[in-house]
Amino acid sequence: MDEVIPQEQSLLTEGDVNFAPSRKNWYKILDGATLNLLDQDSDAFLHQSLSTPCLDVLQSCIGIYITDVRGKQLMDFHGNNVHQVGYRNAYVIDKVKAQLDILPFSPRRYTNEIAIDCAEKISSLFSPGLKRVLFAPGGTSSIGIALKLARVVTGKYKVVSLEDSFHGASIDAIAAGGEEQFKRHLGPSVTGTPNIPQPTTYRNKGQNDLEYADALEDILKNNDGIGAFIAETIRNTDVQIPSKAYWKRIREICTQYSVLLILDEIPIAFGRTGKMFAFEHYDIEPDIVCLGKGLGAGVIPFAAMVCREEYNIAGDVALGHYTHEKSPLGSAAALAMIEYIEQENLLQKVQADEIFMREKLEQLKEKHLIIGDVRGIGLLWGIELVTDRVKKTKAITEAEKIMYECLANGLSFKVSQGNVLQLCPPLIITREQLLAAITIIDNAITKICG
Repeated sequence: MDEVIPQEQSLLTEGDVNFAPSRKNWYKILDGATLNLLDQDSDAFLHQSLSTPCLDVLQSCIGIYITDVRGKQLMDFHGNNVHQVGYRNAYVIDKVKAQLDILPFSPRRYTNEIAIDCAEKISSLFSPGLKRVLFAPGGTSSIGIALKLARVVTGKYKVVSLEDSFHGASIDAIAAGGEEQFKRHLGPSVTGTPNIPQPTTYRNKGQNDLEYADALEDILKNNDGIGAFIAETIRNTDVQIPSKAYWKRIREICTQYSVLLILDEIPIAFGRTGKMFAFEHYDIEPDIVCLGKGLGAGVIPFAAMVCREEYNIAGDVALGHYTHEKSPLGSAAALAMIEYIEQENLLQKVQADEIFMREKLEQLKEKHLIIGDVRGIGLLWGIELVTDRVKKTKAITEAEKIMYECLANGLSFKVSQGNVLQLCPPLIITREQLLAAITIIDNAITKICG
């Protein structure tokens, strides 16, 4: 592998640390065949932040596990949020294989029965007010559809988002987000999107997070060109969980100022939080919801936008005129994924798993001073590491070393914001497997930090 260069601090907000001494040391434990494949990958693909150079080379996946070309198996607590029902889920795979033998592709201008069934199933999961569905080939595209529809509905083109937020990697999604590394070198934003602070908990200097909601009203009072507010209901990367009061206030503000509330549930829908959709925890109804990632069950890239019935007014606009607009394969995978969650009662399982995880991770916090905060819901958890619990100084170097130690011992997860271990296992995971993963983290912290 090429010599690794120091990682810029600004690139530590998302994903693995690609250019750092620990990554260089990691490559030393890989075999020659793996390193050769990594070199081939580097020569074949255009380099970009977060995925160049790659971490390892995968050969197979099943259940909660990914296996590399050396035959090393790792529990995957990252999975890009596509693996709610586990990798190679037999129920999903059988449905997709059956669809392959009938209708693998549906050209535009035509529809198909499985796509209709899937759209009806998705809309049935929402309240009656949220009825209309449009499919897309990926979550970023569903965000684009939502932003375009918001312009049609409101006649306004500006949108407010949260600071350091991510809603996809296309130009329009980047403009709607607030994450710096996706914007560098790209010039001015296409919408001039204003940002308000993230509703943080651990690093909140106030008494509650309502002040962050009030920041939205402060912007809307002085800008009548804003048509929408977009945000993740629960921030997935470093697991920020707003209060019910926060979201109720946001909903009130959006209604008062006739601003559409667009919720990005691409990484966290379909049982991740113990409910089918995260906004169900807050007793609010959004105007538009964007779905993706797990919707394709880790088999087919597939996404959807769901909106209110009264927004069905853009018949003369190509909102999402994509080649795979009504993908039979994507629909088969999505329908099977939802059916599996329901048949296996995974929502109830995840709610019980939340209690188990909270207890075990709080015990871990009591044991290790480097853990400043533990927060989570369902099977979405963040362990924030700090070098000083009073000052809350981010333990960036330690987090990186702990991640690689866990990888070496069979556990893969993501580091977010440079110091948050984000744990996002498949919903099918057993208690024994959860305990094994926590033990790996416990041992890694002990080895790295004493």
